[in-house]
Amino acid sequence: MSADKNFLKYPHRSYGMDHSLYKWTMLDDRPGIQWPNGKKLALWINISLQFFPLNQQDKPFPVPGGMTMPYPDLRHYTLRDYGNRIGIYRFFNALDKYGITSSIAMNTLVAQRYPYLLRKVIERGHEIICHGYHMDALHYGGQSLEEETDLVNMALDELRKLSGQPIKGWISPAKNESHSTPQLLAENGIEYFCDWVNDDMPYEFFTNAGTLIAMPLSTELEDKFILMDNLHSELSYKEQIIDACNYLLDEASNKGGRILALNLHPWLLGQPHRIQILDQLLEYLSSQTDIWSASPSDIISVFNSQS
Repeated sequence: MSADKNFLKYPHRSYGMDHSLYKWTMLDDRPGIQWPNGKKLALWINISLQFFPLNQQDKPFPVPGGMTMPYPDLRHYTLRDYGNRIGIYRFFNALDKYGITSSIAMNTLVAQRYPYLLRKVIERGHEIICHGYHMDALHYGGQSLEEETDLVNMALDELRKLSGQPIKGWISPAKNESHSTPQLLAENGIEYFCDWVNDDMPYEFFTNAGTLIAMPLSTELEDKFILMDNLHSELSYKEQIIDACNYLLDEASNKGGRILALNLHPWLLGQPHRIQILDQLLEYLSSQTDIWSASPSDIISVFNSQS
């Protein structure tokens, strides 16, 4: 017995994707991007400054990196707090040593609870990205539109007020979204977001409230993913970043400019036994003459001018 011919009919079938969120293109088919001064590789380092509540609600799931023990889980709470008290300043020293730019993805509650740290970030000229209200204030499928709207508004309004920056970028806590998240971001003046990791280069992401830029902030090369989730050594972490750097530099030689995006956590790499790995990694990256250290807005500006 043969299947009904209508079984294979799909009203959204077309060339590319079965949705209208972004256009489908092969990376090799796109025009090559040319970075300033003929550089081959844009280096985007993002530092995540996070607040994990001690009374974590785990709604609708336990946030990665959060509390895991019965309340009060002070062991994990204070370890995360270490990054905002100690580790971040080691990061600042390492960045300054090698003249490398970074953005700062900050929970709004970090800006509220650590005013001295916020002043330092502003004084140093870092571009601030909103990382949601706090790490347990999740965006998720099934969340009411009213609840998520209030959450986005609260996170952005308060962070803009405290920082004095326009705040054009967004990373959701746990990089988790609902179907409504991108449109809510566009409605609130966000120009780029970093939750989708399905490309090596920026691309346009369409919502009913306007177009966003999806920025490729790699999960695979994230310190937490390699060291904590995959349980690789610090040396292996450094080697993986260097391997990625060398491959992308080679690929950029005939494919156009590429991006090496690294997301770092000061509560993890800012520890005394790990900070030397970050120092060695930054030393290697800064020694590459074809690398351009840039903020996400700088990268998007060049991308938009050539797309």
